[in-house]
This record gives sequence, C-alpha cells and structure tokens, in this order.
Amino acid sequence: MTYGPENPDSEQKPDSVQDENYLLGVRRQKLQNLRDRGIDPYPHSYDRSHTTAEALALFDVAEAESGEGARSEDVSVAGRIIRYRRMGKATFLDLQDGSGKVQVLLRRNNLPDSYDDLRELDIGDFLGVVGPMFRTRTGEATVEASAWTILSKSLRPLPEKFHGLSDVEARFRQRYLDLISNEDARRIAVLRSRTISALRRFMDGRGFMEVETPVLVPVAAGGTARPFLTHHNTLDRDLYLRIATELYLKRLVVGGLERVYEVGRIFRNEGVDFTHNPEFTMMESYQAFADYTDVMVMVEEMVSSLANEVLGSFTVEYDGNTIDFTPPWPRLSLREEVKHTSGIDFLETTDIESLRSEMAERGYDIGEQMSWGGLLDKLISTAVEPHIVQPTFLVDYPVEMSPLAKRKRGDYRLVERFEGFVAGMELCNSFTELNDPVDQRQRLEGQEELRDRYHDEDTDRLDEDFLVALEHGMPPTGGLGMGIDRLIMLFSGQHSIREVVLFPQLRNR
Repeated sequence: MTYGPENPDSEQKPDSVQDENYLLGVRRQKLQNLRDRGIDPYPHSYDRSHTTAEALALFDVAEAESGEGARSEDVSVAGRIIRYRRMGKATFLDLQDGSGKVQVLLRRNNLPDSYDDLRELDIGDFLGVVGPMFRTRTGEATVEASAWTILSKSLRPLPEKFHGLSDVEARFRQRYLDLISNEDARRIAVLRSRTISALRRFMDGRGFMEVETPVLVPVAAGGTARPFLTHHNTLDRDLYLRIATELYLKRLVVGGLERVYEVGRIFRNEGVDFTHNPEFTMMESYQAFADYTDVMVMVEEMVSSLANEVLGSFTVEYDGNTIDFTPPWPRLSLREEVKHTSGIDFLETTDIESLRSEMAERGYDIGEQMSWGGLLDKLISTAVEPHIVQPTFLVDYPVEMSPLAKRKRGDYRLVERFEGFVAGMELCNSFTELNDPVDQRQRLEGQEELRDRYHDEDTDRLDEDFLVALEHGMPPTGGLGMGIDRLIMLFSGQHSIREVVLFPQLRNR
C-alpha cells in the first residue's frame, strides 16, 4: 500500500486490521502536525455566509448579469472534503454540505503562507473556504479560495474512497457513513422530514390539536401486540412501552378535546421483517362527532395531498406499478374480498374448527394461530392483502377482531372498521370508536379470557382507568392510526422499512 502526505487520494480500503491501523496512524500524525504548527483542527465555530447551493445560485445570478468570465462576490462556504486532487501549484477539492457540493480551487499563489499545510488534509475532513466564484475551462462553477480553515480533522477514512458501503448491514449499523456516501439515503431522510411536516400542517389545518401521551404505561393496551417490559425503581412498579396511543387520546376526547392527534414512536416486542421494526412511528387521530366514513375521506385527502406536496404528483412508481393516490379510493367489503380470493365466508364459519378446516382444505398456512380472530387475520394477510396494489379500503371487520370498534349499523356481527392498503401493505387502520362503556368492558374482558386461553397469541388488554373514563361519556368518534414508516416507503420507492428508519433495530453482530 502506498500512502503519503502528497497523495491524499491514495487511501485504499484497508485489506486488514494492520492496514487500517496504519491509515489511522497516518491521520493522527497529520493531526499532530497541524497542532505543532499552531493550527486548531477543531475550532469552535465558523462564519459561513452561504451553503454550497446558495453559493452556486449566487454565481448563476452573477453570470446572468455579467456573462462569460463573470466572477461573484466573495463567499464563505464549508463542508466535508469528498474529493481531493493535487496538481503541483494547484489543488482541486469538492466540499459537500447539507445542500449539495461545490468545487474549490486552491492556488499556491493565492495562499503563499498556508498552501503547504494542505498536505495535512484528507478526504473526510471538514473545511471552510473564502473566495469568489468563477467557471473553470472545463465549465464547472468553482470557488477560488483566498483563505481556508480546517474545521474538523477526520481520523478515520471514509468507506471505499467515498464510493459507499457495500455491506447492507454495515449501512444500517453505521448510518452516518451511509448518509455521507449515499445520496439516496440523504434523499430519503429529507423526504421523511418533509412528509411529517406536511402531515402536521394537514392535521393542524383540519382543526386538530397535536398532543403528547405517555410512552411508559401501566397497561399495554390499545392494540394486539406483545409489549416491552421495564421497571421504575422509584415507584417500584413494572411499566410497559406503549403499543399504541389510542386509549390516552380517547381520554382526551372524553375530556372535551374534540380533535386530537399524536405523531409518536410505538414499541412492539415482535418480529422484524421488511415492513416491521420493533419501534416505529405512527400518527393516531381522534375526531369527535365523526365515524369511519368521515375518516376514510380524510385519509384519501391526506395521503393524496401529502404526495402532491412532497413529491409534486398524485402518483408514485413502486415495485413496477404506478400507484395513484387520487381520491376516491375503492371501498371493498372485507367479507366479499375474502370470499372472492379464498372461497371462505367467515360469517358462515364462525367457530374455530370450521374455519381451521376450511383454511387447511384450501392449503392456507394456519401457522401458530389458535383463536378464531387469529386464524381469520392469517387468512386475510395471505389471501387478500398481497393482491391489493392501488390504494384501497377494506371495510367492515368481524367483531371478534376489533374489540375497540363500534358494531356496524344493520349487522351486529361486524364492526365499523376499515384498513387502508397500498402495494400489499397495510397503511392505516380506523374505527368508528366504541363509546358504549358496558359493551366495551364486556369485549375487553373477553380479550383477557382469550389471553388466558391462548398464551402464545397476542390479544388486547383491559385498562380499568380507560373504562372509568369511558363511563363518564365519550361522544361519537372516528379514530385513525397511520403508519408513517410505510408511507415513507411508498413515497421513496423502498421495499424495506430499514431504509426509511434512520436507526433500525438489528441483531447483535
């Protein structure tokens, strides 16, 4: 391996721990050289006048006004060195900041006292430069530096000379390196932030109030999922990380806050796959005097407006399909879709044995599901969901699967519930919320009985404090849970939730 102070671009991907230690040693020596010359390699701040994008825009204006050969006023830009080329009395480098990158030219004639110190720089260092912008003979807009300042000395080389991490697992474990070297990773991070901001504006514009509810809760209720358990030392009590925000948001509706929502982290101690992460982000909202039909309209208007605002279009390409979020979305009867795809009528197979027998006869994997609701959920996820490509609502679920939803008008075997699906993924879940405290208590007691009977199957839990709140009276309410991570997957064209979560949970090395 060749490496010297005159050739910073010669860093190679280390072939061994010994090679890596050598590169670290070289960089540490450069750090000491800077300090020996009285240069602080980690200053406290830097007076940046323009981002790289702003500097390039400024130069565009200068060229428009003065034409060929134009030079801008001095700019002060800063960023990470991602490319470095020394050519005797001139050095070219590229600086990257949060807005983009710009080329910089450093000439010995312009920097007589500091040019030789450039040999102590490496790819990965942060640098600030001051000077006017001009266009080189190759046509690239460039800052001609009249001064430079090192802002942070990088002691470790970037991956593969800045070509990125080839190990997918390493990308997620060292997300900072992925963001440095992977433009798509930065794009997704920005898209996620913009989407959540736009979502908040949408909800605020509808008169909803953003609130915060507890993450540590005494009862992990409001969903069917296995919780994470922890212990509070001072209170000497076990607590759980929340699996939903639903029951606390409903308490607020009881208290007179008629439109509330929360964007927050949810924690579920369950499997990890392409669409599931143990911690994920959900938006839950509750609107007094509304039902699930009102929420359907809000969802299709919300998602379509977010797509148009963030992506500039109501459509997005995903997995070879053009997904069109334009309202209205189809409303399909869950019962009819299950009958159409599997041949099973779940209202005619209302006991465990008959449903299990029908599924086994048609070759459906029963898995470890033991309860009737668990079996039907397995059937839906196998027979129906994968075939839904365009945004679609499946409506009216059996009461056994939905202990928090109000019974359907005209058919008490069902509840007023919908789930929204896109590209085979569940995007959202909604109920006309159950506000009858007597019915609610009976159903949650039934969930506790199922949990006692089927220890390995997740059920909802009875939260006595919530039931007491409900007994004080809750108005008719439409509720919604929207999966933010899956929405970002759709908007960004990603097929793994780990691509859209900055720090996904991973197995031990």
